[in-house]
Amino acid sequence: MKTKKLVRCALIAAVYAALCLILQPISYGLLNVRLAEMLTLLPVFGPGYIWGVTLGCFLANLLGVALGTTVALDIVFGTLATLLGCLFTYALRKLRVFGLTLPAALPPVVCNAVIIGLELSFFFTEGALSWPVLTLNMLNVGIGEIISCCILGVGLVRLIETNPRLHALFIET
Repeated sequence: MKTKKLVRCALIAAVYAALCLILQPISYGLLNVRLAEMLTLLPVFGPGYIWGVTLGCFLANLLGVALGTTVALDIVFGTLATLLGCLFTYALRKLRVFGLTLPAALPPVVCNAVIIGLELSFFFTEGALSWPVLTLNMLNVGIGEIISCCILGVGLVRLIETNPRLHALFIET
């Protein structure tokens, strides 16, 4: 059983990193929609997904630095934001609105908007930090996360929950 969980974790990490690399132009940068973030909803199906998604984010950011599409700070702050988002998603996994996992989709949005918004504002903004710049950075990140998590992630969870074969593959035992 431990081997199955380890393989699942590795597969999710690989899918996350591959999505970021394949979709590089929209996965990195100030204005981005990291579609791989839809995977932050997978902890709804079990805590093992937390580590797979976090590892995938770490690898995507590490590869992004190696390719020059992102900066080393993202390895720490981006991975932290994803980890916290996944932990809170797991905590809210049983809550539903209209039968959808919308409450569980909010933590990755908020964590990334705040943490990455602060990172962008502190380290990549010229001049003194201001509320308008901070707000704009948080909104930019938050909008991308809403698309990835609240639309695509919730849709992915719904697809998995309503398809018996997919559900059997994704549910942790």
